Amino acid sequence: MPHKPVDPASLPPWKRKPPPGKSRPLSALQIEAARTRAGQAGRRYPNLVDNMWAARNVPRGEVCEHPDQDEE
Repeated sequence: MPHKPVDPASLPPWKRKPPPGKSRPLSALQIEAARTRAGQAGRRYPNLVDNMWAARNVPRGEVCEHPDQDEE
């Protein structure tokens, strides 16, 4: 039986190879956004998916601009 190639996009993030290049740590704003997202999901700490979401969707700057959160 020949080996069937696996599409990396079909694998969960923790089973994929890391992307090429050097990684950057999350900014303080991104860390806080990941913690908030984890809290909304009922988790005490952010997981890999929360951190990946924050790295992709939250700007690195110090200005807090969250379009999906309601201002009170």
